[in-house]
Amino acid sequence: QVQLVESGGGSVQAGGSLRLSCAASGYSDSGYCMGWFRQAPGKEREGVAVIYIRSGNTYYADSVKGRFTISRDNAENTLFVQMNSLKPEDTAMYYCARRSRFGPCYTLNPREFDYWGLGTQVTVSS
Repeated sequence: QVQLVESGGGSVQAGGSLRLSCAASGYSDSGYCMGWFRQAPGKEREGVAVIYIRSGNTYYADSVKGRFTISRDNAENTLFVQMNSLKPEDTAMYYCARRSRFGPCYTLNPREFDYWGLGTQVTVSS
């Protein structure tokens, strides 16, 4: 059974950094697309960054390009996102997710992802 557990959230001031981790278990194949998503109160869940685990190819939302970096440790089956130059508008619950079918990433649409963690809160104050 696929399980995803996020960690690393917290409260920081604008301009600060956080690194989120997602520990994945229940599978070992690397041929999946995984990503980070976020949802602020009153807003829809949105894709932040995705990565094809096998190749490392990445895609980012325009709002985080140049500030966030998604990466993975295949040996540890762990997904990361390094978040720098954080802004108050980055405040949200952040979720890790994985698509159920094999293949590279082609979208940041949360509806294309099937397995989700419970999330970790990120709060950025001005």
